[in-house]
Amino acid sequence: MKQQIKINTKTILVAGCPGFIGSYLVMRLFREMNSGTVVSLDNMNDYYDVNLKEWRLKQVEETAAVSPVKHVFIKGSIADKSLVDELFETYQFDIVVNLAAQAGVRYSIDHPDVYIESNIIGFYNILEACRHYPVEHLVYASSSSVYGGNKKVPFSVEDKVDNPVSLYAATKKSNELLTHAYSKLYNIPSTGLRFFTVYGPAGRPDMFYFFATRKLVAGEKIRIFNHGNMKRDFTYIDDIVEGIIRVMQGAPEKSADPDGLPIPPYAVYNIGSGQPENLLDYISTLQEELVRAGILPADYDFEGHRELVGMQAGDVPVTYADSSALEGDYGFVPKIGIREGLRKFCEWYKEYYCL
Repeated sequence: MKQQIKINTKTILVAGCPGFIGSYLVMRLFREMNSGTVVSLDNMNDYYDVNLKEWRLKQVEETAAVSPVKHVFIKGSIADKSLVDELFETYQFDIVVNLAAQAGVRYSIDHPDVYIESNIIGFYNILEACRHYPVEHLVYASSSSVYGGNKKVPFSVEDKVDNPVSLYAATKKSNELLTHAYSKLYNIPSTGLRFFTVYGPAGRPDMFYFFATRKLVAGEKIRIFNHGNMKRDFTYIDDIVEGIIRVMQGAPEKSADPDGLPIPPYAVYNIGSGQPENLLDYISTLQEELVRAGILPADYDFEGHRELVGMQAGDVPVTYADSSALEGDYGFVPKIGIREGLRKFCEWYKEYYCL
């Protein structure tokens, strides 16, 4: 059962805005709410181009300027416990959405420290704050990476996920375990969302579709791992935000067992399209849309700019979400296919880079 929560009038923390998903979520909240306060928190690190984060923040502030919702942006890290505690004490958040994390499977191989700092210590700080300043609902980002090399598809939240193949995946699984413990001990309503390959305009430049575009524009080759024998459950950003908004408004209901002890108000869901795409088909669609947008010429030698290589360490050949639980509990059904989504990305890319 879900406890219904009206987001209007609420005070909401979105940690990880102006990150990719966070910025879209906050702008959607400005359009959905008639009153209330949204606090954005991000450390604006240089994992990728800070100019893109600044651009997103500008979009957020422009949207806030015409919204009745109050917006406060705080530059800081969730790993700063004193800052997190101060924000919770000051604003007494009703809903917390934690999208702040160090992302990327491959980056975690060479930069493990930042994953422990943000994804473990930072997330612990969020949980501790929710413990001492009770919230109506904690929603947080997990990842499809927790499924590791799982051969069973589609991936279900009922599957065993105890064998991560990257540090990033291990930190995300740790988030789920920590949240379950805090939910049990302190009766904190919490929902984790395992995201499946989110893409769209102003996305993360380290994601394949984005850096492949940049390389093709620069006349460089794109490396296609596992010789193209990859399938991904690509999920367009607007669908992801729709799912988050719905989840925010339905918290796991508090209850007790026969001994009077709290049953953890805890849930985890997959959030993906449920339609895995072959990577080579996805690349072909991207190429067609790059030509359509006028970013690349129709006679561009795409085959000459592809390099098929072996599997990358920490990567997995298939991601495929069983999102039936999210559909059943929240009515979430993704609507945007890869052609429409990639078309919107290419149009944005042309405008952003003035091509």
